[in-house]
Amino acid sequence: MRILVLICLCLLLTNCEDKQSRQKKNNSSTIDSTKTEKEIAKKDSVTTETNEIPLLDDKNAIPFFQQYEKENKENKVRIYTDFGNIDILLFEETKYHRANFIFLTKQNYFSYTQFYRVINNFVIQGGNSDDYDIARKRNAIGKYLLPTDSKKGFVHDRGVVSMPSGEIENPYKLASPFEFFIVQQKGGAHHLNGDYTIFGKVIAGMDVVDTIAAQPTDEGDWPLKNIYITKVEIIK
Repeated sequence: MRILVLICLCLLLTNCEDKQSRQKKNNSSTIDSTKTEKEIAKKDSVTTETNEIPLLDDKNAIPFFQQYEKENKENKVRIYTDFGNIDILLFEETKYHRANFIFLTKQNYFSYTQFYRVINNFVIQGGNSDDYDIARKRNAIGKYLLPTDSKKGFVHDRGVVSMPSGEIENPYKLASPFEFFIVQQKGGAHHLNGDYTIFGKVIAGMDVVDTIAAQPTDEGDWPLKNIYITKVEIIK
């Protein structure tokens, strides 16, 4: 009888040890799995930080766009407005300005900026706004100017897209990267040649440009009713 009892106790102890062993193994597996997930998350986080876009300024903007234009070769965009769409071909010859416009498009900068300067039979100018959100977008991208590139043989014919100079003291007419204007004047606006960088042309939607140019404005050429660019997207 005693022998039977001893056998039963041994079996019971063995089962308990096996159960504890399995629990330890499972707990160890859970810890290892959690550690691995954290390591992976940390690794992914580092990768994301490495690929972050720098805050642009006058020192790093050109080196940034030198690399950016090599990796981002898109050259057609569509501007959406309440009056219709405007398709633009960006010129390969003005590579920094093309790359800048593609960059801003991919950053979704232009959404709900405005055609804020409208002069019938001259130009419509866009890419700015008095909205605080647009100023905040600019600050998040950086503060920089682009060098004028006006010796590629382009002239300010009707339909070309050009970049205005910055509003700061700017004797060399460095280009304001967030803004652009489209020449709407019949026969062109050739008195602008040499001062501003032409970096594209309208390939569809000049009727929309004409409609926008015809909108009533105040004395400062600001449309009486805001003309929004709802978005700009890359097209093929």
